[in-house]
Amino acid sequence: MQIPTDEQIRSLHERYAPDAEAFERVYTHCQVVCAVAEQLLDRAPAKVDVDLVRAGCLLHDIGVYRLVDASGRIAHDRYVSHGVLGHELLAAEGLPETLCRFCSHHTGVGITADDVRSQGLPIPVADYLAQTPEEELVMYADKFHSKTQPPVFHSVESYSAKVRRFGADKEVRFKALVESYGEPDLAELSARFGHRTL
Repeated sequence: MQIPTDEQIRSLHERYAPDAEAFERVYTHCQVVCAVAEQLLDRAPAKVDVDLVRAGCLLHDIGVYRLVDASGRIAHDRYVSHGVLGHELLAAEGLPETLCRFCSHHTGVGITADDVRSQGLPIPVADYLAQTPEEELVMYADKFHSKTQPPVFHSVESYSAKVRRFGADKEVRFKALVESYGEPDLAELSARFGHRTL
């Protein structure tokens, strides 16, 4: 499989971003998630494909552009669908399923078919769970940064509180990921990107 370069991925973002502000918000977040993942690589399984992780980080939120309205706001009532929308977008671009899955399988700490049904989520009923070490690392790294205005970093404590509202099992899953991968150096990342930490 040929992995797209950073420049090719940036071009995709530029093509699908409805405006410069959306591009800045989403693409910067993807770059931040990549920086988080790079810090966590030393705890990742030995056979993890670093280039695939990088591409996954840079592509995972491309579906958000499909939720930006004419005023530049993200449709939060349908936000959970951004992963499936990104998967469809990348598939239409001819990218392999391995890359498309970074979009549809990074939300929260994984969405099950039962979650879709019980919560009435606006996505097809299916399991959207990280299945490879690369998918898991991208999903985990994503938990430490938010595209809010202004963007912020999440500490383990603040993300634990955030994910707890979706069920105790989700918090347990997140804590297991913390145990496996450790915590990124949020002070260094905050200084580098200029986003505060909650």
